[in-house]
Amino acid sequence: MNSISNLILIRHGQSEWNKQDKFTGWVDVNLSSKGIEEAKEAGLKIKQANIQFDHIYTSVLTRSIQTFNEINKICKFSVPVDQEWRLNERHYGGLQGLNKQKMREIYGDDQVLTWRRSYKTRPPELSDTATSKLMNQECFLGEVIKDFPKCESLFDTFNRIKPFLIQRLLPSIKNKHNLLISAHGNSIRAMLKFFEKISDDDIVKLEIPTGKPLHLAIRPDMDIAKKEYL
Repeated sequence: MNSISNLILIRHGQSEWNKQDKFTGWVDVNLSSKGIEEAKEAGLKIKQANIQFDHIYTSVLTRSIQTFNEINKICKFSVPVDQEWRLNERHYGGLQGLNKQKMREIYGDDQVLTWRRSYKTRPPELSDTATSKLMNQECFLGEVIKDFPKCESLFDTFNRIKPFLIQRLLPSIKNKHNLLISAHGNSIRAMLKFFEKISDDDIVKLEIPTGKPLHLAIRPDMDIAKKEYL
């Protein structure tokens, strides 16, 4: 009998807006052709790991779901797959859709770095009109999201994900279930902060590459026995 839970975290493959160096957040965009290839490569690595998964989660955003779909074409899972909005990327507010380099030219490197990497500083809020448009994206139809945000800091993202971790992931890990989660850079940062108790200062320095499966072997007491990219 397994004495640990295997948790695979994967940031989606490169998206069309990653390719264009745009802030993406909760805007629903597709994977780029490179992102699809990254997802396929991830599928091969996950298959080689030979882990028998009990449950799989994605965010509700297309790039996360597409990444899982490409992995599933290779691994052919036959376990429950749930879409969870709490796993969404950090909401970048009024920065969404804007080019990062152009924002640096307008506001300066320090301001853009603060918006991107500060743990508690929020970006500019999305307007009411733009928020309504965002809420009407197909990926959010049918979702019950209380107090739909207009922007988020990483701190906000952590608090948004925390109920999912406590209610869904922790019981599964204590029962030694194996889990696969296809999510986003900042939602994965938030999960790693939770499991590894990473400080506020250190978590903002953590880089999460696209399309690289991160394997955590976690004991029932939440001690991490192993952490490695496949």
